[in-house]
Amino acid sequence: MTSLPPCNLMKYTILDLAPGSSQFAARIDEELMHYVVCKGPAAAIWEMPKGLVVPRTYKNSKTFNKALDVMHKKGWPVHIRHSGGGVVPQGPGILNLSMAYAVNGLPLDNSTNAYTQICDVISKSLSKFGLYTWPAAVEGSFCDGRFNLACNFNGQARKIAGTAQLWRRISHPTNGYTVQVVLVHALLLVECCIQEITNQANCLEELLGNSRRYKEDSAVSVQQLITNKHLINRSLSEAISQELRHTISRIHAVETEVH
Repeated sequence: MTSLPPCNLMKYTILDLAPGSSQFAARIDEELMHYVVCKGPAAAIWEMPKGLVVPRTYKNSKTFNKALDVMHKKGWPVHIRHSGGGVVPQGPGILNLSMAYAVNGLPLDNSTNAYTQICDVISKSLSKFGLYTWPAAVEGSFCDGRFNLACNFNGQARKIAGTAQLWRRISHPTNGYTVQVVLVHALLLVECCIQEITNQANCLEELLGNSRRYKEDSAVSVQQLITNKHLINRSLSEAISQELRHTISRIHAVETEVH
C-alpha cells in the first residue's frame, strides 16, 4: 500500500447525493470512498425510504428469504449493508451521516478516532438544540454498541444515534496507488416513531428465528426531547441536517499517522 500525506489539514467535502433506489445506502458508501481516493475526505447527510437494513450475516438464517417476503408485504423491505452490527431501521425522520477519509495504519489502531469524530459532530450539532449526548452502550437498543450516542430521557439513558464502520483498500483510478479508506456512519433518530421501528425490528428478528428482542424504552427521538422554538419554517430534520453541515464544514479529517 502506498502511504498518503497526513489528512489532518484536509477539510471534508459534503456531497449532495439524492436518494434513489433501495440500494442507495450501498451507493453512498461507494461514492464517498472512491471520492476520498481521488480528492480527499468526504461526507454526506441523507435519508432512505422506509425499511430495515441488516448486515450480510443475517443472510445465514434459513428463513431469510421468507422473512424478506413477509417484511416487504408489511411495507418494511429489508436491505443488506456492507458494515457489521445488527438490524437498523430507516425511513423519513431518520437522518444518516457518513464520513470517509484515508487512513495510514491498522484499522484497530484508528477505529476509535473515527467513531469519536462522528460522535463529536453529532453531539456538537445537537447541543445547538439544547441536547446533551454522550457515547455509551444502551441495553435493549437495536444494533447496540459502545459508540451509540445516548441522552437522558426521564432519568434514563436512551439511544438517540447508532454508529458503524467500513474499511476498504481502493486503487486510485489513474496512478494505481492503493489507499486505505474508512467510512464511519451514524444513524440519528429525529422525527420517527420509536414504537413502530422497534416493533418492526423485533418482527424481523422473530421471523429469522433469533431470540434477540429490542426494547421501546431503550431509544428516543430528537422530536421527543425538544420544543419547536428552534424551528423557523423548517422541519426538525432540515434544521438538524443544516446544523450537521455547519459543524462538518468547520472541522478537519481525523489526524492519521504516516508510515
